[in-house]
Amino acid sequence: MPALIPTDHFGTIVWLGRVPDRKAALASQAAGELHATFAGPEGEAHCGLTRPSDSRVLDQYPRGTEIRNTRQLSILSREELDLIAAEMGLARLDPALVGASMVIAGIADFSHLPPSSRLQADGGATLVVDMQNRPCTLPGPVIEALHPGYGRAFKPAAAGRRGVTAWVEREGVLRLGARVRLHIPDQRPWAPFAEAGR
Repeated sequence: MPALIPTDHFGTIVWLGRVPDRKAALASQAAGELHATFAGPEGEAHCGLTRPSDSRVLDQYPRGTEIRNTRQLSILSREELDLIAAEMGLARLDPALVGASMVIAGIADFSHLPPSSRLQADGGATLVVDMQNRPCTLPGPVIEALHPGYGRAFKPAAAGRRGVTAWVEREGVLRLGARVRLHIPDQRPWAPFAEAGR
């Protein structure tokens, strides 16, 4: 029996970008396509089969421990990005300012996709959702430089809307305008969380 269920939920890639040098700047640079390898998008600072652990997994590992890189891409929803901008009081928020790799339009409740869901693009390139990407303060100064007075508003506005982190399961080219199909794990919610309403 297949472990993943293809759904009737489709999205469209409406923005692509890469962070060329994470130490130099958080902001990403827009791109027409990304060549997704098993190590992640070529030319992306978050690329690699492994990475040093960070604040997301401090309860599991001391900071800087070498672990599998499941944070090769940062993917956001166009609809949620628009909600973030509106709550901040901006007409639009450029995804480059928050270091996005990809923006997808058309998939509801995107930031809460089940971990291990697949996003399969036209052509076969497939990304595995690792987990929700928690908002942080790092985009604040980048946003502030372009929109003075708005940088500190990002973190609270992005709560529950920051998208997901993902890694490449099948290599391929990700292109603007490509259709993406959502596949979800064939399992019920974990019972203790379901019973607690979580």
